[in-house]
Amino acid sequence: MLSAVALSACAPDSVAQQYLEGSDKGYISAELTVSEIAPDERGEPVEFAGVTEHGDEFTSSEIAGDVTVVNFWYAACGPCRVEAKDLEAVWQQYEDQDVSFVGVNTYDQPDTARAFAEEYGITYPSLIDVDSGDAKLAFAKVTPIQATPTTLVLDKQGRVAARIIGQLDGPSILSTLVGDALAESA
Repeated sequence: MLSAVALSACAPDSVAQQYLEGSDKGYISAELTVSEIAPDERGEPVEFAGVTEHGDEFTSSEIAGDVTVVNFWYAACGPCRVEAKDLEAVWQQYEDQDVSFVGVNTYDQPDTARAFAEEYGITYPSLIDVDSGDAKLAFAKVTPIQATPTTLVLDKQGRVAARIIGQLDGPSILSTLVGDALAESA
């Protein structure tokens, strides 16, 4: 029995192997999956909080009543890099229409998150969640956050209205989901 446990500890770890090969993946990939949740099937509002990459305290009560896009990401995630411009484009499209965007960085420290935002032109804040995992845990109560990137659209009540697992393949799907959530009566 002991030898089986010892051998299983030596089993290959695909993420570790990717790191050793220098492939810089280090993320859990997923095919693009988009799920919309009917208003009468949505769970409770998600209350979340944290500290942004600039050291500012943030709580979801600050954006209460807005449609909110929450993107789970980190800087070394290839798909996160690719979709950054699409997230920013949708943010720019809706920023004057009771819509908020918040990133949740699940891996990096503030300096890395700020460098990423500067390099990719991201203008909305991100919570640094690597040390506590509090933001991810708040959402895990109502929807799985198992792949990076994952993007959620919250309705005006703060309930998960849509989930996108995997890299956005352009701004169109997210823009439509945000527009649909905005069109719902409060």
